[in-house]
Amino acid sequence: MRTIFVSGIGTDVGKTVVSAMIVEALKADYFKPVQTGAFFTSDGQKIEKYISNTVSKIHPESYKLGQYMSPHAAAEQEGIKLELNSINLPETANPNLVIEGAGGIMVPLNDTEYMIDLISKFNAEVVMVVQNYLGSINHSLLSLDAVRFRNLNLLGIVFNGPPHKMSEDIILKYSGARLLGRVAKENEITKEVVARYAPQFENI
Repeated sequence: MRTIFVSGIGTDVGKTVVSAMIVEALKADYFKPVQTGAFFTSDGQKIEKYISNTVSKIHPESYKLGQYMSPHAAAEQEGIKLELNSINLPETANPNLVIEGAGGIMVPLNDTEYMIDLISKFNAEVVMVVQNYLGSINHSLLSLDAVRFRNLNLLGIVFNGPPHKMSEDIILKYSGARLLGRVAKENEITKEVVARYAPQFENI
């Protein structure tokens, strides 16, 4: 089974939207190992709403935490300790599994383990979602350096939101990463929007 881990340079940069597009393109299964903010909604529910194909399966989270905060902090509020050993890939016959991280690549799970350790455990290919904002170049290059330092397989970068050529050129030149796709700022994410973008991810 091929595992594709969708991470980002921070929180709310579009990981779930990009995950939905890749899931739709590959008719892949979807797995969110650690969900925070579950009092409001879950990313799995969003994926289910965004995709059109009937093949993909949304697998239950290993940890589902109510508060919308960093996983280790949300877990502490509920008296839970997140354990890397307790997070395992779901059983599926689907040859492709899209895994969505929580927050950025160095978000802590507990005192000693981070989201990047989960990527290593699953030996997953990394898709880095980048959104332009003041400081995004720094956040992007640091995140990509962390991937490189751990000898992880960087599949490529997806730029999400309004384009900024100067920033994008610097990030791509520094990282040498493959540009997988671009997602424009959309007023609303719907099945139709996801289906429109999905083809650019069919050959990743």
